[in-house]
Amino acid sequence: MSTFLFDEIVFGPVNSRRLGVSLGMNLLPINRKICSFDCIYCECGLNGELGDKSGSMPSRDEVKEALKNKLESMLKDGLKPDVITFAGNGEPTLHPDFAGVIDDTIELRNKYCTNARIAVLSNASRLHKPAVFEALLKIDDNIQKLDSGLKETIVRLDQPNYPFDLNQTIDQLCAFNGELIIQTMFVAGELNGRVIDNTTEEDIQSWLRALDKIKPSKVMIYTIERDTPYNSLKKVPLEELNKIAQLAKNKGFNISVSG
Repeated sequence: MSTFLFDEIVFGPVNSRRLGVSLGMNLLPINRKICSFDCIYCECGLNGELGDKSGSMPSRDEVKEALKNKLESMLKDGLKPDVITFAGNGEPTLHPDFAGVIDDTIELRNKYCTNARIAVLSNASRLHKPAVFEALLKIDDNIQKLDSGLKETIVRLDQPNYPFDLNQTIDQLCAFNGELIIQTMFVAGELNGRVIDNTTEEDIQSWLRALDKIKPSKVMIYTIERDTPYNSLKKVPLEELNKIAQLAKNKGFNISVSG
């Protein structure tokens, strides 16, 4: 299937399934994806698949100026975002000035749209960096990925490009003391002759055990909406997502479902 890259630092606003009217923030190059994961379902494609390698990340000053200009333009049109969301062409916390960018964003939000929330969609790969961890504590919606409670499933789906340690990741997520949202992408199909399915009994039970340890304030579960790098991947039916959600609700978790 066709995938795409975000070609601006600030994009939208768009209507997000999970977050409302969202103004997107891309801290990665506009012509290529940079990520510590290489998720097989990523709408931005695979690492190195699109664009060239000459593109660079925008500077902190460029990000601040782009957001300032966008917010001023929206206000002139009588518009305000519900949320300012860091996502874009890869993992936003890879930006070397991520913590400073968050401080600038809080400053601009407080000046132009005080009711807007600030969200970061992250794969939890940089939580060992103290500056990243502290920055995530400052925002409203600290949304961290956990696609299974099984390491082999995460490696298959998310393809981390570093020595991935699930136990360490869960410990780092626990360190937020509940001040985070867990997002989980459920997907089915096959890839290179192997079944892809993180809705198995073993996956779900291990995922629930991980949630018991992490104790997130909310859990967002969803499935494929846009094109992915592989035609063989499929959406998980809404009925099945709701069954998974009910299992988590039975344990007392606040769950949202996007089918």
